[in-house]
Amino acid sequence: MDLSVGAEKVGIDCPFGWPDELVDFIAAHSRREVAPRELAGSAWRRRLAYRDTDRFVRERVGRWPLSVSTDRLGPMAMHCVELLSFFEDRGDIIVDRSGADVLVEVYPRAALRVWGVAVDGYKTELPARASATENLQVLAPWLDLQPAHVALMSRSDDAFDAVVAALVARAHARGQTYGIPDHSRERAKREGWMALPLGTIGELVHT
Repeated sequence: MDLSVGAEKVGIDCPFGWPDELVDFIAAHSRREVAPRELAGSAWRRRLAYRDTDRFVRERVGRWPLSVSTDRLGPMAMHCVELLSFFEDRGDIIVDRSGADVLVEVYPRAALRVWGVAVDGYKTELPARASATENLQVLAPWLDLQPAHVALMSRSDDAFDAVVAALVARAHARGQTYGIPDHSRERAKREGWMALPLGTIGELVHT
């Protein structure tokens, strides 16, 4: 937390919100309102499961992010609410879920796909994490990683993702991420929006 003080951008690898449709559905369900029959089916359930930003990422990288509604991201998102509240209460950061201020939602796996960093299996296998760390260094030789950092990234997927989150935050600060489509801007303020890099990782080198 202390390292975020004075930062231009802070990348957080966690959903900042839930789909609007899910929020409306749960509120209606609590009022004992039955969903209209025409809403039944897989297309409707997919609207409850995925945010606009998830659909945007799916279009760009070819795979769905984990659903904050139906997958194991739920508890993380609940914790993220507490984290965002902490930043809000601290008073030096405005919490804008669309990423327009200091805090920005990131999705390391999607960013790595955009940058072409091979990371298959890095979440579960130690040799794969070591390989992913090496691949990242090859594509970003300017990244100043000390031996202790490399060892930690090779041991922990959380540490590896933290480094990638920082790189995505840098891309966002430099204007090297996709913009939010006009039709998604209001939703992004409620649901959150993942910063997805544009260009290559090499373009993030300090100039």
